[in-house]
Amino acid sequence: MDENGGVRGQVLALDIGGTTIKAATVAADGTAGHRARCPSRREDGPDTVVATVLDFATEQLERQRATGAAPRAVGVCCPGIVDERAGVGVESSSLGWRQLPLRQLLSERLGMPVSLVHDVRAGGVAEARLGAGRGVSNFLFMPVGTGVGAALMFGGRPFPGAHWSSGELIHLVVQPQGGDLCRCGRRGCLATVGSAAAISTHYGRATGERGVPAEEVLRRATGGEPAAARVWDEAVEALAEGVAICAAVVDPALVVVGGGLALAGDLLLTPLAEAVARRCSYGRPELTTAQLGDYAACIGAGLVAWDHQSGDGHVMRTPAQAGESCSTRDG
Repeated sequence: MDENGGVRGQVLALDIGGTTIKAATVAADGTAGHRARCPSRREDGPDTVVATVLDFATEQLERQRATGAAPRAVGVCCPGIVDERAGVGVESSSLGWRQLPLRQLLSERLGMPVSLVHDVRAGGVAEARLGAGRGVSNFLFMPVGTGVGAALMFGGRPFPGAHWSSGELIHLVVQPQGGDLCRCGRRGCLATVGSAAAISTHYGRATGERGVPAEEVLRRATGGEPAAARVWDEAVEALAEGVAICAAVVDPALVVVGGGLALAGDLLLTPLAEAVARRCSYGRPELTTAQLGDYAACIGAGLVAWDHQSGDGHVMRTPAQAGESCSTRDG
């Protein structure tokens, strides 16, 4: 403890993404120190991604030890379906792995305690304690980038669901008629309309100009280009449908929009709020943008590691996850 009663030291946090692996040292109050990143190398296959994660984590741990500031523990987050209790990456289409005992692999390599958490839930933890969700009991953290996800935050804690798959907005069907085929096998999922990748794809289809990023599509839309405006409006309407469904089910007070598209600010938030309002006759949530940027999940993973060091679980448990009797059968 320091002279002010705070906890000294730091943990090492890792955010494993489909393109990049981020690392940061995180103090108990969420302050991020040293930061680093490397390519995840997913194009070389899931085994290469795992090897890259292990090597990068080892490199970062050794670096901190060399400075005399050895981390107390490691917090890791990744996309997909993540069983946080078992420490297993159940499935990740973006990284290509299934039933990966990631916590065990890292703990054995690093020789220290490791916590594993879903990346969006980690971002929700960070925004709840340090960002746009501070002081709000119930809110939805919704990062919109290459994909679309959500963390349901109740009392400052994420709710994972009975099967660790809550918040998978990416596979909500928002265009049941004539929608694009999603990798899940259905058509018209939110991923195929409202994500940054979908915006780029739809714009390329409309104009013949392939590979234009969503940010540039927005710039062209605000400049008055009809094709760009149509694609952007379609994405906003799809995102609004996802928010409205969540509002009807869990009634959040606030939706915190993060991810790469949130950098558009009011150019996204204003039409999105209007589209949500048209769909919600009551229980309409407020919308705002996230505050912690692209290291939010990394910081959240560090906070989760601190929670586990103190013996405080970071997620709300369902009876099935807690090992209690349950009168209804899941699924």
